[in-house]
Amino acid sequence: MVDMENYFLICVGLGIIFLMTCLGSATVLFFRKKMSGSFQQLSIGFAAGVMIAASVWGLLIPAIEETEARGGIGWIPAAIGLVIGVLFMLGLDKLIPHLHPQSGTREGPAVNTKRSTLLFFAVTLHNIPEGMAAGLVFALAMQVQDAALYMSALALAIGIGIQNFPEGAAVSLVLRQDGLSAKKAFTLGCLSGVVEPIFGFMAVLLAAVILPIMPWLLAFTAGAMIYVVVEELIPEACVEGHSHLGTMSFVAGFVMMMVLDVTLG
Repeated sequence: MVDMENYFLICVGLGIIFLMTCLGSATVLFFRKKMSGSFQQLSIGFAAGVMIAASVWGLLIPAIEETEARGGIGWIPAAIGLVIGVLFMLGLDKLIPHLHPQSGTREGPAVNTKRSTLLFFAVTLHNIPEGMAAGLVFALAMQVQDAALYMSALALAIGIGIQNFPEGAAVSLVLRQDGLSAKKAFTLGCLSGVVEPIFGFMAVLLAAVILPIMPWLLAFTAGAMIYVVVEELIPEACVEGHSHLGTMSFVAGFVMMMVLDVTLG
């Protein structure tokens, strides 16, 4: 593919991620009721499966392969970068006040801030590594000019986009229940996803600069995503006695992301 086609593919991939968040948030314009517990567990478990599969196939495996292609030991940046990513997200969780949409649990420093603001911080915080993930794989593909990597990056973007739909819906509906107007809840739901294309495009624009440490960054992002899944999504997918629903939807999300990556990549 020529360069303009590559850039178009990058815009499409990162655009899908943001668009799906907005489409999910748009449900607040039509539905005012809270999503059922079963649907919440299904959607959260599915999102967790997508993110874990994306972390493995879309980030850790490319990090190992890129390191080995340079003559290095593949597992070193993959393992260390992953741990650093986990610790980084742990630090942000401790430093930034936020509220989790499903459980309503507050984390971070105690502040006198509106519930809707804390919720917005939580979702925005956890969307950052998703945008970085797609952007980094696109950046790697652009530098090595590998058509298969472009398709793998697109598969990753599609998978993240699919799991962003129920996430956007959950956020906007919770904001609506918190007293915000439907339009404001929709707007904030969309804005929570803006960080994904922003951080994705930043990775693409800095591709030449970050190429020497690309395996480390890929693993770092994988660690950040895995932290979000284990710390937030999996516990929320198994609350209220719906553990089987959460588990099966996790498997469905994992398989879908795996198939997408293998088929397109």
